[in-house]
Amino acid sequence: MDSQISPDPVASDRVFYGEYERGLDKKGRMTLPATFRELLGDEPAFLTRGLDGCLSLYPKAQFDELRQKSKELGLTSSDAMEFNRFFFARATLAKPDGMGRINIPPFLRKYAALEKDAVVAGVNTHVEIWNPERWQEEQEQLAFKARNKGW
Repeated sequence: MDSQISPDPVASDRVFYGEYERGLDKKGRMTLPATFRELLGDEPAFLTRGLDGCLSLYPKAQFDELRQKSKELGLTSSDAMEFNRFFFARATLAKPDGMGRINIPPFLRKYAALEKDAVVAGVNTHVEIWNPERWQEEQEQLAFKARNKGW
């Protein structure tokens, strides 16, 4: 299931794609695919809750763009406050260690129902980390939608 990509050194042109199966160790660490680590380079990344029961890993540049968009919604907007609470309150820095592993805190593992295995998917500007069963269900729903919408 592993895909190969050539890293692009320009962050604005960086594209994450491909699907990888990974295991989590007993401490909740998971090795990022080498191609994703190369695309991140030395840039910090942030791990947070995704909207579909997965986790989202954003390079700092994309995370900063989301912060800016949140600011533009306004401080008194209830949508902005709810988005900030959902997205930023449980975000954590995720810098790969010397072995290429990131630590997934227990509260994020619980949110995404991650136990022993995960699917790591590049989705353009960021990476998603899924429970394998949820990922399969998502792929089946997307295939159905693609057929019906003529993608």
